[in-house]
Amino acid sequence: MLKDITLGQYYQVDSVIHRLDPRVKLVATLFFIISIFVADDPIGFIFLTVCLFAIIALSKVPFSFMVRGLKSIIILLLICGLFNLFLTPGDAIVKWGKVQITIQGVRAAILMLVRMIYLIIGTSIMTLTTTPNQLTDGLETGLRALNYIHVPVHEIAMMMSIALRFIPILNDETDKIMKAQMARGASFDGKGIVNKAKAMVPLLVPLFVSAFRRANDLALAMEARCYHGGEGRTSMKPLHYRRRDVMGYFYIFGAFAVVIVLHIIF
Repeated sequence: MLKDITLGQYYQVDSVIHRLDPRVKLVATLFFIISIFVADDPIGFIFLTVCLFAIIALSKVPFSFMVRGLKSIIILLLICGLFNLFLTPGDAIVKWGKVQITIQGVRAAILMLVRMIYLIIGTSIMTLTTTPNQLTDGLETGLRALNYIHVPVHEIAMMMSIALRFIPILNDETDKIMKAQMARGASFDGKGIVNKAKAMVPLLVPLFVSAFRRANDLALAMEARCYHGGEGRTSMKPLHYRRRDVMGYFYIFGAFAVVIVLHIIF
């Protein structure tokens, strides 16, 4: 289950998407998220599906690896789908006393599931094709204008980058702790919520200790390198737009315009 979490991981391969400026990928992810909530008809979702699969093909990241992250949230998907299915009022299809399934509920459940799946896959593409350092530089450069209203852009970007980078590290640490505890006779397959919660104690305590130790080591390393925030700092690899980045913006805004037009028409 832990290995199924792909958010925060970087899949190293040479592709057009990997070579794009991180600011382009951040804007593309933002507009894609807006698009999946704007679209509410089959034509719009068919268009978004075509765009999504085209980007996946261009990224050269295996589709099986990309959808692996859905396994870790399958329970959340089921809960959201069932809530929309049974709690949306409308024209009843099936009814058991006060519980009913409506046409509007079926439509809302399908829309919610599709949107959440696309949301996970869309954000995974960004993290799988962009290193944490590139994400930090892209966020800081893209939001630089907010510095004029005293928003700590560099600090926000740094915190997000560190958080994303720690996800796969903590996953690996959890896996190592679980194997070590199982070798000592610990069991994580208890039946019932209470037993499962008790079984997690020998896992969570050393995990929190390890996380705090890593955070302390990182703070000491940053202090030893005279890190004092974003003021006056320069980038080792400054970001510069290239022709492919301009073309990327053109495709992003063009696709978003098509989604808006389809939403208005249908």
